[in-house]
Amino acid sequence: MNIYVGNLSHNVTEDEVRTAFASLGKVDSVNIIKDKYSGQPKGFGFVEMPSAEEAKAAISQLNGKELKGQAINVTEARPR
Repeated sequence: MNIYVGNLSHNVTEDEVRTAFASLGKVDSVNIIKDKYSGQPKGFGFVEMPSAEEAKAAISQLNGKELKGQAINVTEARPR
């Protein structure tokens, strides 16, 4: 299941996001979206979790939680 993570601090790393989600289940991948010209993070990313149950638990438990001083938005990723 793909999870959207928004309002990320610009200095948060993929490892830090992975650690936050790994406490709630297996994490397949973490991808923080970066600006293709500047390389700076855009403040959002995606986390892939194989178990829908674990992903739903992560969404409900991490939405609104602080990561690097910012309350993150965690929702199910919608298709483009």
